[in-house]
Amino acid sequence: MRFDNKTVLMTGAASGLGRATAIQLAKEGARLSLVDVNSAALEETRQIVLQYAPQAEVFLMTADVADEKAVQDYVNQTVEKYGAIDGFFNNAGVEGKQSPTADYSTEEFQRVLSINLNGVFYGLKYVLGVMQKQGHGSIVNMASVGGIRGVGNQSGYSASKHGVVGLTRNSGIEYGQYGIRVNAVAPGAIMTAMVEGSLKQMGGDKWEEIGREFVSVNPMKRFGKPVEVAYLVAFLLSDQAEFINATLIPIDGGQSYKY
Repeated sequence: MRFDNKTVLMTGAASGLGRATAIQLAKEGARLSLVDVNSAALEETRQIVLQYAPQAEVFLMTADVADEKAVQDYVNQTVEKYGAIDGFFNNAGVEGKQSPTADYSTEEFQRVLSINLNGVFYGLKYVLGVMQKQGHGSIVNMASVGGIRGVGNQSGYSASKHGVVGLTRNSGIEYGQYGIRVNAVAPGAIMTAMVEGSLKQMGGDKWEEIGREFVSVNPMKRFGKPVEVAYLVAFLLSDQAEFINATLIPIDGGQSYKY
């Protein structure tokens, strides 16, 4: 029970990797403060979490991470509710539409960056202030293999995730002296609704065939599972990772190092 008497704040908790991580953290004793723009799916996450961890404390907040005031509010509400923020999973993000860069609309580029990059920055800005006063804390930002190498037809997504990597390294360097660690995870092809949607954009009715081709170049020849990312995030948030800071950890079956 690595998270007994600890509070973890998480964005993007209504589905996918956020939901899987919420379940894992609750099973390990964490008090959860969960944020998402989709209030109905967020409540569904709470119900699922309670099935796995009936005694878990789960506080829900509906917020758009692209709205700085909303981010400040979800941080303040968490502190008011629980008194501290021991861990922060800065997870919310979108893939965006797919098209070559010259055809990628400016509006879509700005939308993706406002959520994936601005939202991460706002979260860091307000949570770091809380953690500095506490004198401790661990933050995990959601990057991607798209923040390590290019991803064709996804200019906004790739640019935003490269930016997340930069923010992670910068913040870890700045705040390590205050007992705060800031790291990022870089998932590859993890089978979530977002990845399924991406495959459908690429392949339409043949998306499953496209998916098989996609993982055929992965050294492990399969999609990752959301719980596998959850295990990594939980480790990085825990005291067992207390000397890991300002780094990016891929979780992609080795694909990003094959090329």
